Amino acid sequence: MKKIFVLSFISVGYFLNAQSLSNSPYATYGIGDVKYDNTIETASMGGISTAFISDFTSSFNFANPANNANFELTSIRLEATNENNYFKTDYNNTKSTKHSTYLSNIALAFPLSPKLKMGLSYQPYSSKSYEIIHTDELKDENGQVYAIRGNRFKGSGTLNTAQIALGYKVSEKFALGVRANYYFGNLYDLNELTQSNAELINGYETKNSIRNFNFTLGGSYQNLNTSTDKKLTIGATATFGNTSNMTTDYVNSTYFYSDASATVKSNESIIDKKSMNSNNLLPLQASVGVGYGEENRWFLSLQGDYKKGENIAYFGQSLDLKDSYRISAGGWYLPNYNNFRSYFSRVVYRYGAFYEKGSLHLAGQNINKFGLSAGVLLPFKTSSITRMSGLELGIEVGKRGTLKNNLINQNYINLRVGFNFADKWFRKTLYN
Repeated sequence: MKKIFVLSFISVGYFLNAQSLSNSPYATYGIGDVKYDNTIETASMGGISTAFISDFTSSFNFANPANNANFELTSIRLEATNENNYFKTDYNNTKSTKHSTYLSNIALAFPLSPKLKMGLSYQPYSSKSYEIIHTDELKDENGQVYAIRGNRFKGSGTLNTAQIALGYKVSEKFALGVRANYYFGNLYDLNELTQSNAELINGYETKNSIRNFNFTLGGSYQNLNTSTDKKLTIGATATFGNTSNMTTDYVNSTYFYSDASATVKSNESIIDKKSMNSNNLLPLQASVGVGYGEENRWFLSLQGDYKKGENIAYFGQSLDLKDSYRISAGGWYLPNYNNFRSYFSRVVYRYGAFYEKGSLHLAGQNINKFGLSAGVLLPFKTSSITRMSGLELGIEVGKRGTLKNNLINQNYINLRVGFNFADKWFRKTLYN
């Protein structure tokens, strides 16, 4: 039985690595659209996690591994995301939509001792999957069109992350945690220039081969007033220690396609070729959060995240990404977990909102993002307050970008579904 479980876990991970994810044209820049830490539990509460210590024994917090003092069961999470993006630009009054469904998270967590907890996780971190085609007419002195010029931008690839997290309960109020993160994958960007009266295509291609490692340190403090069941939580994390083996290959060449699907290059002639290594792919990140709530009833948290700017090779040049920050607020509400006559009184309701100042600055505009989120944990029939297994559902609606200066406005609706199976596994049975 254990062998079957391990093989199933590995096969799900292989599928996650092979899938294709959709995203916005802004994924053209940098490492693409970041998907990481978008677990249903976190995303449904606006992204709050740094000061979130679950009241239930079945929920493991990977974002801040110090926040697992209450985790006591073995937990398996499988989650999928459906993204629906709606784009609009004032340039030629263009509109388009993109949809994508993918496996977004698999995780296994279990306690090593009453004080030491461990988790393993595998997620897509970021992705590129875009294609933009722009054409215009070339005219002579008399205003006659003599050629059509085309500019094609195309990106593909996924950057995945595998993690191992440990949380240790130092005392009744303090806990520490550490998470090791390994990132791997290939990201491709292609810019092709074509002209109707020219035989050859001029292509600029960038390939980033990434093998990157860093780690996250976390700490948390929680004070529970036993007379009122009210609790105050403070948490903080920092991600650093970037050790990278990222190789960027850049090729500028001319060629033509010999097949109808435009995948096989023929008569390729190299104009310029470069290769470089860098280690600043994933720069310093930090987060601090504070939360307040009532034990097994409700919780509300405010969180601030910071990410240092970075440089990344893009079509043979260095692209500067600015420092960015994110403000999130969210929480959950449980009406009455002891009311077994009303199922919906035992449902966990989640809510949240966020605003993110993005790292991109294009055409004099910051590419910012904001959204609202909600979700529920629908417990299985056999679930209780000590074994909260169930079906996770979440929704997030938001906006990214702007219509100013012919940029792109992106509206999106993300739907999430997953399962959390929790029980007492991997423990020896004691007989008197």
